[in-house]
Amino acid sequence: MLAALSIRDIVLIDKLDLEFGQGLSVLTGETGAGKSILLDAFSLAVGARGDASLVRRGAGQGQVTATFELATGHPVLALLTGNGIPVEDVLILRRVQGVDGRSRAFINDTGVSVQLLRQVGQALVEIHGQHDERALIDPSGHRDLVDAFGGLSAGAARVAAAYQVWLEADAARARHESEIAATRANADYVAHALEELRTLAPEPGEEEALAARRQLMMNAEKIAAELSEALVALQGEGTAGARLAAALRRIERQAVAGGPLLSQVGEALERVLVETDAARAKIDDALSLTAFEPGDLERAEERLFALRALARKHRVQVDDLPALAQRLEAELQTLDTSEGRAAELAKAAEAARKAYETAARDLSKARHDAAGRLDQEVAQELTPLKLDKAQFITHIDTVNLAEGGPSGIDRVAFWVRTNPGTEPGPLMKVASGGELARFILALKVVLASRGSAPTLIFDEADAGVGGATAAAVGERLAGLAANVQVLAVTHAPQVAALAHGHLMIAKEAVAGPHGEAMATHVAVLEGAHRREEIARMLAGQTITDEARAAAERLMSRTA
Repeated sequence: MLAALSIRDIVLIDKLDLEFGQGLSVLTGETGAGKSILLDAFSLAVGARGDASLVRRGAGQGQVTATFELATGHPVLALLTGNGIPVEDVLILRRVQGVDGRSRAFINDTGVSVQLLRQVGQALVEIHGQHDERALIDPSGHRDLVDAFGGLSAGAARVAAAYQVWLEADAARARHESEIAATRANADYVAHALEELRTLAPEPGEEEALAARRQLMMNAEKIAAELSEALVALQGEGTAGARLAAALRRIERQAVAGGPLLSQVGEALERVLVETDAARAKIDDALSLTAFEPGDLERAEERLFALRALARKHRVQVDDLPALAQRLEAELQTLDTSEGRAAELAKAAEAARKAYETAARDLSKARHDAAGRLDQEVAQELTPLKLDKAQFITHIDTVNLAEGGPSGIDRVAFWVRTNPGTEPGPLMKVASGGELARFILALKVVLASRGSAPTLIFDEADAGVGGATAAAVGERLAGLAANVQVLAVTHAPQVAALAHGHLMIAKEAVAGPHGEAMATHVAVLEGAHRREEIARMLAGQTITDEARAAAERLMSRTA
């Protein structure tokens, strides 16, 4: 509930500190005393649009601080935690409005955006009045109120969950079909490219091997000549090899006489001859490799150039062509399997759509039933509020599934018909200021125990009525105050007499830096002072003993 309100330099208010209790509190005072200013200041603290004109003349800035006490588990606590705001025993909303038009918002002394301040404020307070643009006036919240009245919150949550499942399933289907379409459009090209690769059949490392062989074939004649020269040097009469072999034979013949000395020489000569034979064998092998069939060079060059051309075409290295072939083959295989996967995803999306449709239609039916009950209960409240010829209508426009959303397929708005024979229309557009306040009061009485903010503020719910009707307004405000905190700006003594707390707003002249100025002040009334104010409300400027006696009777009747 709202525990305290502190205002500094807002319009006619220079300094004001108020405390509030539970139950019904009324704000009274003569017309022009500043009741609307007080509400404008409070609205600023809970996120209303700021304006430089709100700053008191001569001040650089105005400031409003609203202190709330929260029940354990109030939804706003989770909102604060989710935004990194420290949660304490009390919640302090503060708004600073500069004369330059800029404003700053704070929650528990942490700077926040005005949007977050407004979110928190809407969870804490509902302001209902002739010029209110929030709460019950805003059709965007009417569907939630019908759900709360009908106990349909669980069903609405199921619809929201089913819608999300459908959304995700349909998105998965659409993505997959888009991928298939892209692959299918490219399938002919992929198949052609794969056929080229299969025909050429590139192998890993083939480019390097072909390039080396081509180089060898281009220089084969010269290389063979050099190899032949080397071979001649190693074999034949008079060559080094022949002379070494003859020398070894002579050494071997003298081995017995020479002993170990010649044995070592013989072993060394034998090693040289073995290496010479190995070299000769290598030369023979090399010579065999330089022997090519006619056309080998041309065929090698054609394949090498074909490999390089295909690599350029696909913008890869020649050695990457085998991997490219595998990838393209996998793409074609994926297209086949993707067709089956697409069918599965489409089936899942259709099942999700049907589940959402079933849940949404069930919820829609329940909403229509709840709307009928709501209209009946509100109708019972209209007669004592002097709206017996009026009609309250919960207008539900059920759209097709394609236009549905996480809240279902219903668009809900509160409509009224103020007089028989007239066309009904949206509550805000059809009802006059006084009628609007009473329609809202009747609706809040019916919805009192279902989804209400902990603090309700009514601005002149009794406007344009008196006598028994004003008493009926007061009784309903008092009835609401049994469950939530209610603050009411009123001109009706029948309403004021029912209050648990009474604040009188007055305007008086005070000395200021620019001479005498008017300032708004608030006094807490009790006992005789409260009786005097109610008597003034009954009699006007001249308070008679009869008015005081009538005020006493009103107060005693409601005590």
